[in-house]
Amino acid sequence: MKIAAWKGLVVVNFIIGFSLQGSAQEPDIGKLEYQWSCAACHGVDGKGTGSLAAELKTKPADLTLIAKLNKGVFPFNRVYETIDGRQEVKSHGSREMPVWGFRYNPSLIQGFSRTAPYFVDPVIDREAVIRGRILALVDYVYRIQEK
Repeated sequence: MKIAAWKGLVVVNFIIGFSLQGSAQEPDIGKLEYQWSCAACHGVDGKGTGSLAAELKTKPADLTLIAKLNKGVFPFNRVYETIDGRQEVKSHGSREMPVWGFRYNPSLIQGFSRTAPYFVDPVIDREAVIRGRILALVDYVYRIQEK
């Protein structure tokens, strides 16, 4: 009886251990950034079918086709500059007030200093945080490209 209970306990520990191991993985920051800032228009799958897509004057782009439409090459810099505001996208709004607000815009916020960023701890360099967000997002968009 003790051996059977012990074997049962070992099996339960393995099951709990493996399930905890799966949940202990680090989050996909790029995917989270995408879901936070892009999915409402571009869709969870990146194909331009987000919940707000039907409400927009211009249909959101299918982000999974960026490389395919660029002869198989993912234009990293162009995508980065589109997100940070250097490449204008009319449907994203003016560069002074892009659709995602200050999340990817390193310009100063009136009343705040460079060391007191919006949505970030005041001791952290705001531009470094924004670069990290954009790089994670570009990486995710790269990973969802059609092959």
